[in-house]
Amino acid sequence: MSGAAPKKDPVAVEAEVREKIHLEILKRTGAYHANDHVLLPSGQHTTEYIEKTLVTTEPSFTEGLGGVIAKHFAQWPVDLVLSTGPGALILSHCVARAHPSRPIVIYGAKGLSRGKRRVTLPVEFQRLLRPGTRVLLVEDLVSSGTTLNLLIELVEHLGAQVVGVGCLWRRTSVEVDSKPVFSLVSRDFPTYDPEECPLCRKGVPLNEEFVKRSGHRRPSSVQEPNSS
Repeated sequence: MSGAAPKKDPVAVEAEVREKIHLEILKRTGAYHANDHVLLPSGQHTTEYIEKTLVTTEPSFTEGLGGVIAKHFAQWPVDLVLSTGPGALILSHCVARAHPSRPIVIYGAKGLSRGKRRVTLPVEFQRLLRPGTRVLLVEDLVSSGTTLNLLIELVEHLGAQVVGVGCLWRRTSVEVDSKPVFSLVSRDFPTYDPEECPLCRKGVPLNEEFVKRSGHRRPSSVQEPNSS
C-alpha cells in the first residue's frame, strides 16, 4: 500500500494560484505570450515573451493589480511612491490610490551616461524626499534589478527610507539590495542558444514577429506646420 501524498504548503499553494491568475490577466492584455518558440533581440530563443509597453494598457486590470500590491504593503506606513517609466508610473498611481496611507506619487527618469545606467530625479521632486520619508518603489517589470538598486541608492542618498519594492513581474534570479520585494509574478523565461534550443530540434517554427516588429517600429508623430 503506497503512502499518502505529502501535503502541499497552503501558503505556497495560494501563491501559486495567485500567480496563475495574474498571468492570465497579463495574457488578456496581450502583453504575455506563452507556449511559443520566440526569437529574442539577443538572438536567443525562448518559449515565453512579455511586451512591456502593453502591461498597463487595461485600466481595470492595472487598478486591480495595483490594489493587490497596495494591500501587501498596507502594514507599512508609506509617504511617497516612486517609479520610473510610463508603465510603472501608471501602476504606481493605482498602488498609491489603494494604499491606506494615501501617499503622493513622484517619478524618476532612467537613461545612460557613458554606457552605464543612471536614474535622475527632477529638481521639483527632490524636496519631497527628506530624512525620514518612507518610500515604496513600484515597477512594472524587473529584469536585472539595476534600475531599482539605483533608485534605492538615490533615495537613501537623500536621507529617505525605502520600505519595500512592489512590481508586476520579477525574474526570480534578481536580487534587490536586501529590501522587501513583492511581485505578482516571479518567473524566469527559459532561454536557449539556437544550437541548443530543444524547440529547434523538434522542428517547431520560430516566431520572429517581436524582433521584426521592434526593428521596423517607428513612433507615430505630427508636427506643427510652419507659419506662413
